[in-house]
Parts: sequence; structure tokens; C-alpha cells
Amino acid sequence: MNIVILDRASLGFDIDVSIFSKFGNVKAYDITKESETKERIKDADIVLTNKVVIGKNEIDNSKVKLICITATGMNNVDLEYSKQKNIIVKNVAGYSTSSVVQVGFSMIFYFVQKLNYYKNYVDEGNWQKSDLFTHIDKPFYELDKKRVGIIGLGEIGRNFANKAKSFDCEVVYYSTSGKNNNNEYKSVSLDELIKTSDIISIHAPLNEQTLNLLNYDNMKNLKNGAILLNLGRGGIINEADLAKIIDEKEIFCGIDVISKEPIIESNPLLKVKNKDRLLLTPHIGWASIEARTRLVEMVAKNIEEFLK
Repeated sequence: MNIVILDRASLGFDIDVSIFSKFGNVKAYDITKESETKERIKDADIVLTNKVVIGKNEIDNSKVKLICITATGMNNVDLEYSKQKNIIVKNVAGYSTSSVVQVGFSMIFYFVQKLNYYKNYVDEGNWQKSDLFTHIDKPFYELDKKRVGIIGLGEIGRNFANKAKSFDCEVVYYSTSGKNNNNEYKSVSLDELIKTSDIISIHAPLNEQTLNLLNYDNMKNLKNGAILLNLGRGGIINEADLAKIIDEKEIFCGIDVISKEPIIESNPLLKVKNKDRLLLTPHIGWASIEARTRLVEMVAKNIEEFLK
């Protein structure tokens, strides 16, 4: 059994992938360019890919039997053509919930607690020059009683809600599909969520209903001082509109996912003037050590089930 890993680097080199060797001969490529994919998978029985695209052109004249996506999203594989060719496609889900939620709360505390400011105050030698035992020129507030609005109450959204509740926050949610009915938290319209939430966190899929869901027209209604997080999918927030709003209104944004990754030089978010209001991270939400370990184990289980 020939196994090819197309983007080994995306799993991180601190994660052991030797588990796959028990299934056959493994060939791992750190990165695979579009022009290299067809040649690299032509003799493979099993292909592992995170973001490398596998479409009709790549599948034709190959002997691939199983495609394992080392992620939840499946839009990088032509599912319909794979089905026509009797190729099984398997993804993994639920492995990164704790990691995503933890990064989300890290972003909240980054903005709420002003630790960067206070660390710099001390590092720059200001405290020892002070006549006062404390320095509170940069006000911060408690999370207790703040309203947290969650867009997309799937597994990650529910976990985020539970942790927000432990900080004594009021949690409301908006279901992007309209099908999610959760009795534990209050369901509100998107308009109400945007206007009334102190913190908004996005944990929804990207589809026709959610593309540009947050745009200039509705984001201008955000509360002053509101924190907006996107750890769902790039494209749910219109990035040009967000860049404009950040420089017009005092809101704070933690963005881990964008429409085109890696980010391109022309992305308007890189041109924001009020950079203290924007925390951009390079799609790290999913990637704790534990989450990536679980991911590899789940992919191995997918292969094992296929071979059985």
C-alpha cells in the first residue's frame, strides 16, 4: 500500500506521523505545488492532504483509492468526481474544538486586559520611576455580565458558549442555517446580536448564506468597544468593510481566518491604521499540540477502517 502525504509541513514537525507506516510505504512531501500534485499521487493508493487541491485533473490516470483530508473542510477535493471514480474521501471533525476556543479567549484577554501595554510600561523602565505603587492609565474591565454573541452554535460554538458562561457572561447566538435550536441559550436575530453584544465570536461554515454575512451595513451597528472574533472561516466577514470600520469606529477585532490564505500583500486588513484594534493571527486556532495529535490519530483510524 503506497501512502503519500502532500503537505506534511501543515501538520507541524513536532507531531509524529510514523503511525502511518504500519499501513504501508509512506512518502511525505513538506509542500506540494499545484503543478506537482498529479505526478506525486499517480502511484498512490492513499493520499493525505490538508489544503492541496485534488480535482479531476489530478485524479485521472491515478490509482488512488482513498483520500484522507487532514482537516474538516472538504472543498479542496472534487467530491463528485471522486465518487464517480469510486474513490473514498474521508475528513476529520471535532479534533480542534478546545484549541479554537482557547485561541478565541486568548484574543479576548489580549484586548480586555491590556497586558501588552502594562508589560511595555514596566519593560521601558517606567514603573521604577513612579511615585505610585500602581499604574492604571489603561482601563480594563471584567467579563462578568458582558453579553457574548456567538454566530454558529455547532460543537465549537457550544464549547465557546460554555466557557463564556463560566465567566458569568450572558450568551446569545445566531444560527446561520436557521436549523439550530438550543434551549440553553437565547436565539436572536443577526441584527440584535450585532447591536447588543459586547463580544461576538464567529464559528460558522462558509457557504452561500454566510459569505459576507458581516459587512459595512451591519458592522457599523457594533457597540463602541465591542470585540469581534472570527475563528470560523475567512469570507464570512467582508475584509475591506472590516478594515474601513476599524479605522472609523473603536471596535477590536481578532481575526484568525481570512478569505485568501496565506494573506496577500493587497489584503485591506494589512493597511489598517489603528493597528492596536486588530489582532491578526496566521490560522492557528486549530493547531494546539493536542489537536494536531488527535488529528493524526483520527486520520489513522480512517485509514484503518477503510482497509478493513
